[in-house]
This record gives sequence, structure tokens and C-alpha cells, in this order.
Amino acid sequence: MDQNSVAKMIIFLGLSLVGLGVLIWAATRFGLSLGKLPGDIQVSGEKTSFSFPVTTCILLSLLLSALLNFLFWLGKKL
Repeated sequence: MDQNSVAKMIIFLGLSLVGLGVLIWAATRFGLSLGKLPGDIQVSGEKTSFSFPVTTCILLSLLLSALLNFLFWLGKKL
């Protein structure tokens, strides 16, 4: 890899992180914080609580799979 392609990849990763931050910020503004989406399991007792974010796990898995596939595709194009 030459320096030009490394620079492009770093810029893309930085913009991706900014985009992810904006998405998380926008989701919390509309009351959809991670771990509290519809479909997430939360059980609370008097002294204990249990949380299993099923929907959040599926959503993050889909987003990360799409991002990594795009990065691999981009790496092949460079």
C-alpha cells in the first residue's frame, strides 16, 4: 500500500466514526438509546436486574457487517 491509499482509508474511517457518532446522538434525541430498543429484554427485581439487548445486538451486527464489507470492497478498489 502506498501513502495515498493509507491516507484515503484513514479519512474514510474518520468520517465513518463521525457518522456513527451522529447516528447515536440522533437516536438518543428521539429516545432510542442503545440497549433500550423495542425487543430488548430487561427484567428488574427488588435487588437484581437483568438486561439482554437482543435488538441492539442484531442491529449492531448488521451495521458492522455492512461497514466491514464496504471496507473490504474499498480496499480491493484501491
